[in-house]
Amino acid sequence: MKLLNTVFTFSLFLALLNCSSKDSNEEAPIENLNISSISDFSANQETQFVTVTSNLFWLASENTDWISITPTNGNGNGSINISVDSNPTTSSRSAIIAVSGGDLSREIVVNQAAGSGQSNELDPNKTPSENFDLSTWKLNTPENNGNGFSETISVAEINTGYENSNYFYTADDGGMVFKCPVAGFTTSANTSYTRVELREMLRGTNTSISTQGVNGNNWVFGTAPTADINAAAGYDGEMNATLAVNHVTTTGSSGHVGRVIIGQIHANNDEPIRVYYRKLPNNTLGSIYFAHEPTDGNGDEQWHEVIGSRSNSAPNPTDGIALNEKFSYSIKVVGDDLTLTIIREGKDDLVRTINMVNSGFNVGGQYMYFKAGVYHVNNSGNDDDYAQATFYALEKSHTIN
Repeated sequence: MKLLNTVFTFSLFLALLNCSSKDSNEEAPIENLNISSISDFSANQETQFVTVTSNLFWLASENTDWISITPTNGNGNGSINISVDSNPTTSSRSAIIAVSGGDLSREIVVNQAAGSGQSNELDPNKTPSENFDLSTWKLNTPENNGNGFSETISVAEINTGYENSNYFYTADDGGMVFKCPVAGFTTSANTSYTRVELREMLRGTNTSISTQGVNGNNWVFGTAPTADINAAAGYDGEMNATLAVNHVTTTGSSGHVGRVIIGQIHANNDEPIRVYYRKLPNNTLGSIYFAHEPTDGNGDEQWHEVIGSRSNSAPNPTDGIALNEKFSYSIKVVGDDLTLTIIREGKDDLVRTINMVNSGFNVGGQYMYFKAGVYHVNNSGNDDDYAQATFYALEKSHTIN
């Protein structure tokens, strides 16, 4: 009987050991850590994201000063935003982001194209494209293209040393000058104003991509349909500029005199934002305001004053900006939120944000591009009257799929 009990106890021990072994094997999950791929970055400041598919707690790390990542850790599935600074060198560069979890590790190889080699110091002996990254810009001018409209300087042309002493050239301090007369030729029959203005061309010199449409030349808002986000060159965006307005018109109608547009986002037919500088003849300082133009059927044009007033009889703005005074602006879109920031040395930043959810730009088929320079919204002044601005910095970026 004692032997029988001993055998039973030993058998029960083996059964429990086997059961425990099975339970242990069943409870230990297979570790999983996978990272989606990214495209090569251009030489400009850009952001892309990767998708993390995992059942682990993971950590991400990098040790370069031109890459930033957020977040640096997560638990399970998630994503990592990867941002790169503009490449100031003439060589491409690469780095590795390490992602580890459990016993697994993965690498994200970040490749960035070569830059133009320009430094932060502007050289008065160089052409605009040698001082500024104009690799994704074309230029509209007030000259006749032979068909009664304004001549366009292509991306390829502007980046082979193009300048014109009448309206687009390098200033004595190295700045990029945009000078536009009242009289001149317009870009189309739909506008009556002249301009010396850069138009964003994300296709660069790849002329096989159309200038218009949701495609590799333009970008969309992050709230656009997924198909449009995938088809566009990128989504959301930010443009930063430092400039001084040197001259505005002193002749013309009361509604036109002294005003000039210095930055825009243009859509198919409308402008999500137009940034104005305006100084009236009797004032020593100028105002800053912007317009937001929804698509047809989505409300009236909106006006937002940032510094001073847009009134045709506005008093001198006490906190205004004088001619030849340097200042900066930032136009930023994230989803349906549009933010304009005015930055001046020694003063608080002025920030205005509007929500565009009901403006009609987050539907299929709406595409965007930045514009910067001088869009001269005065066609009533003397023919030889003009507007002029000098840019000292101009950068832009988008989130790339």
